[in-house]
Amino acid sequence: MKMTITKPAMNWFKREMELTEGDNLRFFVRVGGCSTVQDGFSLGMTVETPTEPALSIQEEGITFFVEEKDIWFFENQDFTVKFSRNKDEIEFVHGN
Repeated sequence: MKMTITKPAMNWFKREMELTEGDNLRFFVRVGGCSTVQDGFSLGMTVETPTEPALSIQEEGITFFVEEKDIWFFENQDFTVKFSRNKDEIEFVHGN
């Protein structure tokens, strides 16, 4: 299982969330919303320090991670974080 952050998504995170080198961004499971992976759940994002990361990558000095307690959501699937120009928002694409 791997995580990919596209360049347009990186630009969005730096611009909209004001992320800079040394910051950490957690992807976490939320109840509700819409997802192609788990019915009734979706992903949220928050800036915080990792405590028990199950998956993490570093791009441009920023660490993106998923905690151990949320890894079940992905069902061992790779996921990509993209920026949708049409919707002007971040999208999560799941699949191997």
